[in-house]
Amino acid sequence: MKRVLPLTVVLAILLAFVGTLGFLWRQSQPEPEPRRTVTVERRDVVLKTVATGAVEPRVEVAIKPAVSGVVSALHVEPGQHVQVGELIAELRIIPNSERLASAQSGIEMARIRVQEAQRELDQARQLQGQGAASRTELALAEATSQLRQQELRAAQSELQIVRTGATAGSRERSTEVRAHVAGMVLTVPVEEGYSVIETNSFNEGTTIASVADMTDLVFEGTLDESEVGKVAEGMPLDITVGAFPDEHFAGTLEYISPKGEDLNGAVVFAIRAALGARDDIFVRAGSSANADIVLKRAERVLSIDEAALIFGEEGLVQVELEDGTRQAVELGLSDGLRSEVKGLTEGQVAFVAD
Repeated sequence: MKRVLPLTVVLAILLAFVGTLGFLWRQSQPEPEPRRTVTVERRDVVLKTVATGAVEPRVEVAIKPAVSGVVSALHVEPGQHVQVGELIAELRIIPNSERLASAQSGIEMARIRVQEAQRELDQARQLQGQGAASRTELALAEATSQLRQQELRAAQSELQIVRTGATAGSRERSTEVRAHVAGMVLTVPVEEGYSVIETNSFNEGTTIASVADMTDLVFEGTLDESEVGKVAEGMPLDITVGAFPDEHFAGTLEYISPKGEDLNGAVVFAIRAALGARDDIFVRAGSSANADIVLKRAERVLSIDEAALIFGEEGLVQVELEDGTRQAVELGLSDGLRSEVKGLTEGQVAFVAD
């Protein structure tokens, strides 16, 4: 008995040790996760491509001055609506020294011609009174005198324009910058005291303000070359503006650029779409936007999550059903996440492919 008791204790300790190891090993093993399943449902399957861009007014007009000078007064600010002919800004002319000198010299020359023509006229009248000159010669002298006087008035007007920007008695003053179109003022990039340059053949001039009709907006964006062959003018667009992520705007594709541009190593094509107006939302010019272009649509068709599809050789496609069997199916339209499927019934459950 003395020998049996120690052996029994040792054996019990060994069994307890082995049992503990076995328990710990079983506890360390991960439990098998249940396989995820998907259900065959009747849904709309829409194949679309996405274009990125921004919302812009269809026509934005830059208002520029007709003369160079300094802005003395601004009468508008961004967000304000203006009508055609409404005063935008007023300028103060700073005469160009070269033009001023030229205009003053023109007046002096015109006065000399007037004086010369007047002497010839007085002489012609005297000779005609003495019978030494014909009426034709007198009429010619009178016409020459009138022409020289008109030249003097023109030179004086030119000097007035150089100094003030307008002729005396004129309703239209070139120092007044007025709106050419009706719409909303988007930007006023100048302030009072800014020097501005007139629009002429050599430069485009300084922009005083930009005006646009904010009721006529377009989406302008780019489309990758891999997608441009799938779209055509007239296709409907579903446009989402960054400032209103939960709102959707209807659009119609109206332009696709015939020439692509290299953008960071990828060729993209510019597109433009008319944006449907909404009275309840004011979309600001330059807002970023995305446009979903619907390429194909299958409405209320049986579809399944593409994660359940098992692709085999020679185009064979199967799904594994709940009972462990595999069912061959035929695929239709796919949007990249769900695919139209034929060969299954609504409500059937399939395992997600491993």
